[in-house]
Amino acid sequence: MINLVLFGKPGAGKGTQAAFLKTTFNLVHISTGDLFRYNIKNETKLGKLAQSYMDNGDLVPDQVTIDMLEAEVDQNPEAEGFIFDGFPRTEAQAAALDTFLKTKSMHINATIALEADDDILVQRLLERGQTSGRTDDQDESKIRNRFDEYNQKTAPLRIYYNGQNKFHSVNGIGAIEEITARLTALIESLN
Repeated sequence: MINLVLFGKPGAGKGTQAAFLKTTFNLVHISTGDLFRYNIKNETKLGKLAQSYMDNGDLVPDQVTIDMLEAEVDQNPEAEGFIFDGFPRTEAQAAALDTFLKTKSMHINATIALEADDDILVQRLLERGQTSGRTDDQDESKIRNRFDEYNQKTAPLRIYYNGQNKFHSVNGIGAIEEITARLTALIESLN
């Protein structure tokens, strides 16, 4: 079983690469953004709870996110592993994920950061914003603010996973196929 945490600033290619890794290694891709959208749209108990916090302008507590993630893992008992995308975002979430996985006799094998220059990512996102309709991809100052938030929240995770010898950095610049090859070689080297 292979369990991965995929990191990267907005526009780094996490979603694109997760799709390839999912197929190549027969993994279940768990995106917290997708989980939130699904639970809220389908008005699940957790979705309603998350929505109540959001409606009040509050951040959704870690435990609600963790509960959604745990439910998704539990729904995939035959999985050969998971790609966690967008979670954990804090050291407390990383510790909670480790604790939960232990209850399933599982662990994180590696955390992989797709690294790319901010200016290149800004260009990628501005281009994506022209076709995606995402307003957060159409304003450079908003994009750079998201980068700042990523830097502040992810730095402690780098230290956390480095302490477990599980943090890896991969060059996220180049053709999609080149980046996929780098990731595949890294994951294959874990065994």
